[in-house]
Amino acid sequence: MHTKESLVQDLKQLGINSKGTLLVHSSYKSIGEVKGGPETVLDSLGAYMKDGLLVLPTHTWDYITKDDPVFDVKASPSNVGMLTEKFRHRANVFRSEHPTHSVAALGKDAELFTEGEYRHDTPCARESVWGKLVDRDAQILLIGVDLTRNTFIHGIEEWVDTPGRMTESHEDLYSVLHTGEKVHVPSRRHSGSHASEHYWKVDGILMEEGAMRKGTFGDADVRIIDARKTADLLTELLLKKPDLFSDNEPLADEWRYYFQNKHSES
Repeated sequence: MHTKESLVQDLKQLGINSKGTLLVHSSYKSIGEVKGGPETVLDSLGAYMKDGLLVLPTHTWDYITKDDPVFDVKASPSNVGMLTEKFRHRANVFRSEHPTHSVAALGKDAELFTEGEYRHDTPCARESVWGKLVDRDAQILLIGVDLTRNTFIHGIEEWVDTPGRMTESHEDLYSVLHTGEKVHVPSRRHSGSHASEHYWKVDGILMEEGAMRKGTFGDADVRIIDARKTADLLTELLLKKPDLFSDNEPLADEWRYYFQNKHSES
């Protein structure tokens, strides 16, 4: 059975920067039996990152729509897992006010990191928390899930304006802020709904290029992603191959050779 202490030790062995910024996507059940359950998992993450910033997604894209358009930062539940819903209720956690792609943060600069997100009209704008992950040289920890659950890649597709990934028109959504004020947030949405199911294609090249490592946390297989290296690598790939995630075929060897040649020329 895993404990808070053993899980903290796992994080140390994974080489997570305890004073940096860590975004966590997770499948709780993948971790195995934990003494104290999900609260212990959150305790271990919080303890390890006590001198840094811990971020979990608290998305509501699954049900905040044009037919149910009001997001309440205090009341709207997360639709991306048990740990994220429990985390947003914890003491000293700040939740951002984006109607569909909010996050919750604990620790260094948490309030500053999450503020003003309702001003963005796309889910993962470069100026949003998703772009701040690059600016802060953050790490992304995928616990028991793979790249298909990595929202950050949606952000990279937004930033390079990948064709077909965003709706052209805006939906009339609203956010009820921490102050209780209800604000209008005209919002474009992610489209090409199956694109994220194809993100697995870059697993190998992220490993080869040093943008991602693998390990374990409890019983879970995990991926540790360098946000800046991943953004640089996938930006280059998407600019050269905008349809990269449009199909479910493995990444062609030509791209591996491309990066190998690039290294040899530099």
